Amino acid sequence: MSSDDFKMSAAKAALDLIEDGMKVGLGTGSTAAMFIDLLGERVKDGLDVVCVPTSKASEVQARGLGIDLTTLDEEPFLDVTVDGADELDTELRLIKGGGGALLREKIVAMASERMIVIGDESKVVDQLGRFPLPIEVEGFGLRSTYEMISVLALELELKQALQVRELPNGEFYKTDGGHFIIDCHFEAIPDPEELSDCLSMIPGVIETGLFLGIAERAIIGGPEGIVVYEEPQDEVEV
Repeated sequence: MSSDDFKMSAAKAALDLIEDGMKVGLGTGSTAAMFIDLLGERVKDGLDVVCVPTSKASEVQARGLGIDLTTLDEEPFLDVTVDGADELDTELRLIKGGGGALLREKIVAMASERMIVIGDESKVVDQLGRFPLPIEVEGFGLRSTYEMISVLALELELKQALQVRELPNGEFYKTDGGHFIIDCHFEAIPDPEELSDCLSMIPGVIETGLFLGIAERAIIGGPEGIVVYEEPQDEVEV
């Protein structure tokens, strides 16, 4: 079986937790897209849900599948968000934002009673940082913000390999909200909470891809089946 098969098994397990009448946040990325496809099939079979997408891509996909959509202005509180992760540890600390939707993903997750993460076993790490940490930043003062993040990395003894995300044509990538992303190749983040607190003090930083204390459960597919990680550090084999 491939990693896509493992992701699909996790998406199917998450789908079993969705019930009639729920308000659901829809994540962004390849794994979340699998869940949205499965949810669309259930909606065609009569499942009654209303959803808030975290990106334009997820919105287009969900709308094409006939899923009823709303906004956080109309429904400010959701029952659950189902989303993928670029990296997670067994304490359910996440790195997200590889797909460029980290700000909206965090807004939707925080508006939800529960956040459920789905993925394959390759996403689980002992220590965060192998995947570059995305930081969404304001375009005004971009160079200054970049340098302040670099200085912070030096102070925290983190590797200072930063890069403003670019498109294939060399132009800077912009999020759905019109912001830029700085990808930080720290390699290891010994204290994610400290880093998150320090980054939040830099004025040009809008949001970071560190999702700490937000996810309630992670459903992870692998060759041995599904493994579920729950707060605080419980691991249950299914």
